[in-house]
Amino acid sequence: MLHRHPLRHAALLIPIAILAAVSSAQKADSIHYDEHTRIFRMDAADVTYAFGVNNVEELEPVYWGRAVAANDPLPAPHTMPEASSNDSAPTVTPKEYAGWGGGLYPEPALKVTFPDGNRDLVLHYVSHKINGDELIITVKDIERAVFVDLHYSIDPATGIIGRWAVIENKTSTPIMIEAAAAATWNLPRDTDYSLRYLTGRWAGEWQLQKQAILPGETVLQSKRGSTSHQNNPWFAIERGEHPDEESGDVWFGALAWSGSWRISVEQDQLQQIRVTGGFNPFDFGYKLAPGKQLETPKFFGGYSHEGIGEASRILHRFELTKVLPQGPMPKPRPVIYNSWEATEFHVDEPGQSALAEKAASIGVERFIMDDGWFGQRKDDHAGLGDWYVNKEKFPNGLKPLIDKVHSLNMDFGLWVEPEMVNPDSDLYRKHPDWVLNFPGRPRTEGRNQLVLNLARKDVRDYVYNFLDDLLSHNQIAFLKWDYNRNWSEPGWPAVAPDDQKEVYVEYTRNLYGILAELRAKHPGVEIESCASGGGRVDLGILRYTDEVWPSDNTDAFDRLRIQDGFTYAYTPEVMMAWVTDSPGWTNNRTTSVAYRFLSSMQGSLGVGANLNKWGPEDFATAKQLIEAYKGIRETVQHGSLYRLVSPRDGSETSVTESVSSDKKQAALFTFLHSSTMNYPYPRVFLRGLDPKTTYAVTSIYGRLSKDTPTSASGSYWMSHGVDVELKGDFQTAAFRFDAK
Repeated sequence: MLHRHPLRHAALLIPIAILAAVSSAQKADSIHYDEHTRIFRMDAADVTYAFGVNNVEELEPVYWGRAVAANDPLPAPHTMPEASSNDSAPTVTPKEYAGWGGGLYPEPALKVTFPDGNRDLVLHYVSHKINGDELIITVKDIERAVFVDLHYSIDPATGIIGRWAVIENKTSTPIMIEAAAAATWNLPRDTDYSLRYLTGRWAGEWQLQKQAILPGETVLQSKRGSTSHQNNPWFAIERGEHPDEESGDVWFGALAWSGSWRISVEQDQLQQIRVTGGFNPFDFGYKLAPGKQLETPKFFGGYSHEGIGEASRILHRFELTKVLPQGPMPKPRPVIYNSWEATEFHVDEPGQSALAEKAASIGVERFIMDDGWFGQRKDDHAGLGDWYVNKEKFPNGLKPLIDKVHSLNMDFGLWVEPEMVNPDSDLYRKHPDWVLNFPGRPRTEGRNQLVLNLARKDVRDYVYNFLDDLLSHNQIAFLKWDYNRNWSEPGWPAVAPDDQKEVYVEYTRNLYGILAELRAKHPGVEIESCASGGGRVDLGILRYTDEVWPSDNTDAFDRLRIQDGFTYAYTPEVMMAWVTDSPGWTNNRTTSVAYRFLSSMQGSLGVGANLNKWGPEDFATAKQLIEAYKGIRETVQHGSLYRLVSPRDGSETSVTESVSSDKKQAALFTFLHSSTMNYPYPRVFLRGLDPKTTYAVTSIYGRLSKDTPTSASGSYWMSHGVDVELKGDFQTAAFRFDAK
């Protein structure tokens, strides 16, 4: 007879209510295991995370929150009694990583089907090992040889925990994985939680949403084959009636996956909160052969007791030091110029050279030629996939233009869209089978293009080889890697029907592999992730790219709200922000050059305007503000961001402040939508300064009130505040504070 609940560890025959004291040797470790209570504990940066093996050999969460002392009591893991015949113990007991089986009704972490039709999976603890800041726990089905290695890592500086699973089939037959999460996060039981998440659409990304967590399930997801504009794989959960930027408990997480993904936020029958995230199970099926493994994405989680503002700053520090390819000390992003708005597809050597001269005159450090330089690319109907230099536009190749750009003391970047193909291309005519498709069905085009099936080895090799060749034969410092449509007809007819749904995993794995190989062979090349704007931004793609394009909407006023939402999840270091033409195509809104610059200077600054239309005053203002930006760039990109006044919800004002890591500099940006009834601009109170340090204030653009001192203590600037002289429509001012 099969027993689901084997005899528990002898030490647990008597109920244990507290965690035993930890030895002094263990206190120095970030991860340790108590053999008596069978509890695993992770401690770092004012965060404690604990879970253990309960009386039925399952992993059960114990605590996640503000750090507690090593000898503080923690409850021993123990299955909860059934709440009713409809709510059995397996359902109401929180679990670290649950298989679908044994009467489980909440969202499972893993669901499989065996060849004989069995779909029951119950995972029990087998063993564990601790390697420094990483813990690996092995669990196994109670009957069949399906093993899962649960990986945990913890960052000593931020307390952010990384979790992922490696599923291994040690049976003698294939199994079908139908759902595979990286982790389930469990929060303390309460009824006063609210959820924040990011939604959007093309040209309207990064809209911050907030709602109460109620019984039931909220699903955040993308079924589009990529991260998507519609949802982003980030969440934050706040506790209390009135949490704000700088106070309150916040649990947050981000999924590192650039394909279809899903995060479920669930409140169960007993008001327990569970957050489960990983591969999107929609249309998913991964046939795991005997002896093979499937590794899930990583799911990162963190905690702050100082509000969602500090949660963002913690996540920013983690991204800068542990995620970005140049970490732990990424270089500041250069000031760039991109030619798209000036020329669109009509690029050629003389026109680009003239733009490069103008860009260099205002202090630009990187010149990027956008779409139109390759194949028979005259518009968006043809040429994608044919990655040879168009000889009509560049008779002598790219070298003369690159040499020109270098002579102007700028490096050179180039736009590519490697994963796409136009039906009107030599590549498609030669390899129509290389795209995602279902045989005999229509092939839906988006922007007149189809998606190459990067899961295929021949397609992967083609993409890698043409990019490698391009970088090997040209002095290119930067690739703007675009991706301008989502998936449709995600078929892979070259493989067996049972294997076709693996495309959701293998495509993204091969994308990461290409990026990793290119970076290894061409270590000086930097890469931007662009996907019709912010359609592919996540902690997965950020391991291989240096910056992202948040939105095709470059309207300076709209960008205030877009950038505000973006920074809840991602560091300003990677947030490219362009100064483009006015009035802009998005809203036909007119704003000044200064307004557009200061809006963009809150991230990584770029210029995308048609410089051929600028007058002398525009060039003078741009040169002045680019020079000023270089003086605060390190602080803006690598410092601590404080969102002092939000531009959301119809706010007439927006204020951000960035403080350098050593607290020796701060940059303050203020914006006014419209003056009303002769009211003065609200007083601004800085944050994050050293109260005892004296800071001198200077204007980047605009004025403070006449009675503002030229220098004062950090305490003064934070407690007394400053009055900014702003009046009118779409006005702006910015200031820097430097320690004396």
